[in-house]
Amino acid sequence: MTLETLAKDISKSAKAEADAMIAEAQKEAEAIIAEATEKAATIRSEAASRTEREAEQIAREVVASARQANQKEILVARRKVLDETLAATRAELSSAKMKGRASLLKSLMAKADEIGNDFNVRPVEMDRKALSELAGKRGMGDAVEGLGGFVLEATDGSVSYDMRFDTLLEASWKDELSATTKILFD
Repeated sequence: MTLETLAKDISKSAKAEADAMIAEAQKEAEAIIAEATEKAATIRSEAASRTEREAEQIAREVVASARQANQKEILVARRKVLDETLAATRAELSSAKMKGRASLLKSLMAKADEIGNDFNVRPVEMDRKALSELAGKRGMGDAVEGLGGFVLEATDGSVSYDMRFDTLLEASWKDELSATTKILFD
């Protein structure tokens, strides 16, 4: 065997070994690329899924927030209507020309008669004249502030009964607020 043949055999063998190494490296590179591509697809899929869940959560929160704001606006509007209703009732009661004022005063004085006669009547000024006619033997005291009606006060000052329209309205308003709300909003 000649040196030239030996060199060719070594070269052939080295080339074959190099080709095999290159082929193996290419297979490995393809496997790495395939694995990386698969991992990237998984990461993209997970990220898209996470993004979708987060978007759904944000959408739920926005809807809940909008509902809460809407509910608050409804409550504020209802409160405003209730306040306006109470103010309109107060305005009506404070009017000297209120229809039924005389009969209301008469009814309150009838309740005062049930309490007793050892009392003075302290009227709201606008009702003084009507109450002085209804008071009977009771004395008329100093005027009190109010929308109408009177305060029935024991002659010794130990006990008083507040029969002013505003006091009666407040008590009635508290007692009937639920019914009033149902009438106005249901």
